[in-house]
Amino acid sequence: MYKGIQIIAEVKTNSPFGFKSDRDWNCLFKIADRIGDIISIHTDPRWNGSFDLIRKARKLTDKPILAKGVHAKDEDIIKAIECGADYVLVVGRVPRVYFDRCFIEPLSLEQLNEIPKNAKVVWNSRDLKNGEMKKESFEDARNIWSGWLCQASNIKSVEDIKKDADAVLVGSFLEEFVESMRKKLGS
Repeated sequence: MYKGIQIIAEVKTNSPFGFKSDRDWNCLFKIADRIGDIISIHTDPRWNGSFDLIRKARKLTDKPILAKGVHAKDEDIIKAIECGADYVLVVGRVPRVYFDRCFIEPLSLEQLNEIPKNAKVVWNSRDLKNGEMKKESFEDARNIWSGWLCQASNIKSVEDIKKDADAVLVGSFLEEFVESMRKKLGS
């Protein structure tokens, strides 16, 4: 936690948008496990993810695990839970299974309006179609959504955390974020 905001630390070795970490999965996992309240593990092969990595992570930590991926079918959600995930990210739709264990990432503000009010929502500043920044901001999403809202993507330091975020999902800049936290907290 950082000032009451949950830290979701992502183990991210690469992305289809050009990111490639200098660290391997095991090293990034250790960092994520040290700093995160929740550990985010990719299931999508485009991010070098797999369901086997959920199983591996489950053996390495007692912390909650978020299966990070699009999870376009409810069967994907079931599989992630069976592999050891506590939560599952679902992009662009409202699932019919394990709703209480899903974090929903709408693709637009219009989709945000369609999500049931008791959902946990992730607002990604990145457009998953092209990797560029969305035109709509976290603040735009917060103006619509009064419930639990996680800020995701492009978070390099604690200075990037929006004051009304309930959680932040930190991936590509995990090491920089950890260093900024260390400096702020003086530890």
